[in-house]
Amino acid sequence: MAQGGDPLPAGPGTAAGADPGPLGRDELLALFAQLSSVGSVELKMTVPGEQRMALRELRIDPLRGRIREVVFFDTSELACFHHGVVLRARRTQGAPEDTVVKLRPAVPDELPPAVRDSPNLKVEMDVTRGSYVVSASLKGVRKAGSLHAVLDGARPLDKLFTKEQRALFASHAPAGVSWGDLVPLGPVFVVLAKAVPQGASRRLTIEQWHYPGEVPLVELSTKAAPLDTVRVYEEVAGHLRGLGIEPAGEQEPKTRRALEFFARHVPGRTG
Repeated sequence: MAQGGDPLPAGPGTAAGADPGPLGRDELLALFAQLSSVGSVELKMTVPGEQRMALRELRIDPLRGRIREVVFFDTSELACFHHGVVLRARRTQGAPEDTVVKLRPAVPDELPPAVRDSPNLKVEMDVTRGSYVVSASLKGVRKAGSLHAVLDGARPLDKLFTKEQRALFASHAPAGVSWGDLVPLGPVFVVLAKAVPQGASRRLTIEQWHYPGEVPLVELSTKAAPLDTVRVYEEVAGHLRGLGIEPAGEQEPKTRRALEFFARHVPGRTG
């Protein structure tokens, strides 16, 4: 199983858009060396269009899932994203609104002690067929209506994020970029369902990301403890392969696709 991560390329020396192939020996050794610094591992895979019909065999009922509205914030040229910083806010059916400031890639040991010790910080490794990346996500919970208040211009963007999130952004934002330079990119609507598929032993998450006028991106994922990464990968990949589902070609990162899609539609952007 593999990932739909964000700014990292598929692998060293791999051209954008090319099939990266599986991780090589050196990349696997580097991956294992970083496992001790993360709290969990998420194994992700973007399902190729020609394999979408096989998803029915998972027997995951989308009507038992939830709907999300996701909005990213960046400059029209995606300066934050290219600098390894992602800002996101979302509304989830049946759950509080939340915000995230994510560093991707991240080196956990280089984070300030106040950030490392925060109960709101999650350090995780995403693994795909052809790449891996460690991210540090600082999360905040917001009251209902907060996101739309910002989108409607009734509340400043920086007030949507918590004090510790604002501090993290200030210390990692690209030079010359402030809150006033950021624009909303979205919303993208996501259908999210979680279940243990028939014949499987682990819970899978299936996300369908809907971009206006485009074919939805479908991602499968499951979580593993760092020491169980290889065993879980082999177990889940084997089950999916038996259903005719396996990663092929470039594993398209859902965040990157959303940012690039909506950045193209920012009013006044050139190029």
